[in-house]
Amino acid sequence: MSVPQLPLALRYPPDQRFETFVGSEATARLLSESARGGRDDWLMLSGPSGCGKTHLLLAACADAVEAGRRAVYLDLDRVGQVGHGLADALDGLDGNDLVCLDRLDAVAGQRAAEIALFDFHNRARSGSTVLVYAARVVPAALDLALPDLRSRLGQCTQVSVAMLDDQGRRAVLVGRAHRRGLNLDEPVLDYLFARVGRDLAGLARLLDRLDRESLAAGRRITVPFVRDLLARETQARVMLAGEAAAGGAATGEAVPPDGSPTDT
Repeated sequence: MSVPQLPLALRYPPDQRFETFVGSEATARLLSESARGGRDDWLMLSGPSGCGKTHLLLAACADAVEAGRRAVYLDLDRVGQVGHGLADALDGLDGNDLVCLDRLDAVAGQRAAEIALFDFHNRARSGSTVLVYAARVVPAALDLALPDLRSRLGQCTQVSVAMLDDQGRRAVLVGRAHRRGLNLDEPVLDYLFARVGRDLAGLARLLDRLDRESLAAGRRITVPFVRDLLARETQARVMLAGEAAAGGAATGEAVPPDGSPTDT
């Protein structure tokens, strides 16, 4: 499985660069130095979902490419859960200067996938490739089937990525909005955190929708504007759930309230 080579701006979005990272400057500096060839540490990032691990990996790849190096980012959760599929994808990464492997948790417990990852790790170690891994937990806490893989991961420099507080989350959203030419004032931020939640990935996706909707409507992003969009989206979800439930009743298939198929 080959990894398609896309333009830099498409592979590594401008929102996810070191200069836009809100968090530990020391961590960002460590990743940047590794990306640009200033050090050869292999890194293992760990931290809860939404703390910025993916941001750091994509920023590292962008930094490496801008420095004239060969780099690739791979989301292990999207490659596929089959070991042979992962093996094919990893075979296509040989020869890169930097390889960033995200969501290591996705392959934990799948022996074929772990063997493919273990073999790639050893091949990269024998060459000049720098590997950067990311997972929600440290290697010792991963439910791995291969003790040798756990040992290899444990030999990497361990980097803990902390979850941002509310002030940091606000800074991320304000920065993203500013780069789109949008203004998020305090009342809007207060409303988003109170009604939508604090998950940055979800808030970032909502900001993208608000950007499109405000542009189409020619309106500023205000609390009434956000409230109206969320109400319309809720109504649309309810209608889809009703249609799915009606279809399930017609076919005899059980469908839960959220409209997703029931796993029976």
